[in-house]
Amino acid sequence: MMSENTISGTQRKKVLILTADAGFGHRTAAIAVADALGRNYPECHVVISNPLEYEQTPAFLRKQQSDYDRIVLGLPDLYKFGYQASDASVPVAIMERALTILLYDAIRTALKRYQPDVIVTTYPLYQAPLSAVFSIQRKSVPLLTVVTDLGTVHRIWFHEGADICFVPNQAVKDLALEAGLQEEKIRITGIPVNPQFSDLPADKREIRRLLGWDEERITLLAVGSKRARNLNQMLNCVNHSRLPLQLALVAGGYDPLYEEFQNTKWHLPVHLYNFTREMPLLMGAADCALGKAGGLFVTEAMACGLPLVIVDVLPGQEEGNASFVIDGEAGELADTPEKVLEVLFHWLEDDAALLEERKKRARLLGRPLAAFEIAAAAWQAAQHGPVTMAESRLLGRAGLVDLLGRYGVKTGEGSSGDTKISKPRGIR
Repeated sequence: MMSENTISGTQRKKVLILTADAGFGHRTAAIAVADALGRNYPECHVVISNPLEYEQTPAFLRKQQSDYDRIVLGLPDLYKFGYQASDASVPVAIMERALTILLYDAIRTALKRYQPDVIVTTYPLYQAPLSAVFSIQRKSVPLLTVVTDLGTVHRIWFHEGADICFVPNQAVKDLALEAGLQEEKIRITGIPVNPQFSDLPADKREIRRLLGWDEERITLLAVGSKRARNLNQMLNCVNHSRLPLQLALVAGGYDPLYEEFQNTKWHLPVHLYNFTREMPLLMGAADCALGKAGGLFVTEAMACGLPLVIVDVLPGQEEGNASFVIDGEAGELADTPEKVLEVLFHWLEDDAALLEERKKRARLLGRPLAAFEIAAAAWQAAQHGPVTMAESRLLGRAGLVDLLGRYGVKTGEGSSGDTKISKPRGIR
C-alpha cells in the first residue's frame, strides 16, 4: 500500500515530495519540507509519496526497504563493501540505467496522478528515472534534490537532471563538484528538520517544566531504535555513576528496547518514552544527547545545539555523519560503556566547562531553518512549473526509448514520434 501524506491548500500550485522508507531520515526530511511549505505557503497543495511502494515497482525493490535493517545490522561488512564499490562514476552510470528501467512505470504514474508544478526528492534513486520520463514526454518539471547525509555521500545523489541540489555543508558541496555537478546548481542549506526546532524557547528550564522534568538538573537524552545496538549496556555505567544527571530515554518505537528500559532499576532520575512525536521538545530540554550516528539524529541534535556522545556507527553514510560531529568538536565517539562514562565525566568537570564548549560548537553546525530555505526554493520553482524541453536537451532520447523497449517497458512512443502515454496501472 502506498504510504502518502497530503496537506491540502486552495490554489493551483502543487508540490510533489518523493521519498522512501529505507531508514527514518528520508521521510522525516520530506515531512519537514512539507510542514515548512504548509506554514509559509498555505495556498499550495503538498503530497508526500513513496514510489517504491507502488505496484509497478518490482517486488525486490519494494522489499529492499524492509531489508535495509537486516543487511546493515546483520551483514555490515558486505553493506560497506557494496556502498564503497558502487560509489564511482561507472557503477553509478550502470545503476542509473537499471533504475530507469525498473522505476520508469512507477515514476510516470506518480507524475500522471499528481501533475506537480515542482518535485522535491529526499531519496536519490528517483532522479535518473525522472529524467527519463521528462525526456520521453518532452516536458520537464522543476526537480529539487535534498541530500540527507552529512559527510560520506554516495555519488548517486548528484544527478545532472536536478535543477537544485541542496547539500548540508561545504564538504558535501565539494563532493558534488567532484562528481561533476555544476556549482550554480548546488546550495548549502543543511538537512531539513521539523520546523518546531526553530520555535523552541531559549530557556531549557521552561521546556523541562512543561515536560515535568527536574528544571535544574543537567539532562542526557539517549535515543534508540531497532538499529541502535546495545544502548542499555552503554547506559549501564552512567546509571551507576552518581553523576548529577537526569536521563530522558527514547526507544524510537522499538518495543524490546522500551521493555529493557522499563525493566532496568534506574539509580538516576529517568523519564522513559517509547515512540514520541515530541522530539523537538525533548531535544530542546536536554543538554547533550547519546545515540548512533544516523543522519536524522545528528542533524536534529545539531539544530538544537546538543553535543553528541556517539555510541554506534553503521558502515557507509554514518561514518561521514560521525566524522562531521567529531571533526566539528561537537561530540565524541564512545564505543564502550566505560568510554561513555569517561566522556561524560570530562564534559561535567569544572562546572561543565567542556560541555558548554561542545554546545557552542554544536550550535555552529546546526541549521534549524533548512526546511524553510528549501520550501522557499520549491515555492519559487513552482511558479514556473513544467516546461517543454528544448531539442538540445533531448539528445539520446531515441536510445532511451530503445533501451526501455528492449526490457519491455512501454513508453507509449508512437511511430510518428509523438508520445502517447498509456493508461497507468492502479496504485495500491
